[in-house]
Amino acid sequence: MKIKLIIVFSISLIASIFIFIDPIEQPQNYYNFSDKNNYLGVNNFLNVISNIPFLLVGIFGLILDKNKKLTHDNYSITPVYSIFFLGVFLTSFGSSWFHLNPSNETLVWDRLPMTIGFMALTTGLLSEYLKRELQQYLLYPFLLIGFTSVIYWHFTEQAGRGDLRLYALVQFLPLLIIPAVVVTHKPRYTRSWDLIWVFIFYVLAKVMEHFDHAIHELLGSISGHSIKHLLAAAATYMVLRMLLLRKPM
Repeated sequence: MKIKLIIVFSISLIASIFIFIDPIEQPQNYYNFSDKNNYLGVNNFLNVISNIPFLLVGIFGLILDKNKKLTHDNYSITPVYSIFFLGVFLTSFGSSWFHLNPSNETLVWDRLPMTIGFMALTTGLLSEYLKRELQQYLLYPFLLIGFTSVIYWHFTEQAGRGDLRLYALVQFLPLLIIPAVVVTHKPRYTRSWDLIWVFIFYVLAKVMEHFDHAIHELLGSISGHSIKHLLAAAATYMVLRMLLLRKPM
């Protein structure tokens, strides 16, 4: 019954957004980062190197999962958390490329690996709290939806009628669904409260991004956008830490 309610809520929210909200273009001021300093010949230096933590979390996550050091119940045909850490790893490169040369074209390569991470983590958590078999049915369709959301935005932007609504759903709908599932269903593993830190760090990252210029003016040495990368990477680290330390209940 609870699963049906979640499905009905999700479908209703998606339908409402596409019915009542006009297409959302990519704001061009998004590319006007506060910190444009060039060091060692690298444009937007801090915004680029602040992606290194994604690289580290991704590498360690992939290595630990390959060596069966992480606790989860993935099927071999749906390696949910390996795919999640692969997304984190690729985000380091995609985001670095975008921040070296910010544009609609390079933003595609920033967003594509992020959708891999979003969709894999969403699948992993839903299957853990609702039903293990869900990962077999959700993972690859979810990954396709994430990929489609970026390609759809890119082509609509090129056509002069950019639409970020589907990508926004891919990024933010899990932030509504997953907490609801975690609160209403019994966990199969310990350390589920680590997810609170995952969400706190991610929400703080979005706040830092929004106040990029104001934070740079306040701190001087680092901008809100660079801090956003560090906080978002901290969120992925908390997922890794949870998987490494938790035990079956």
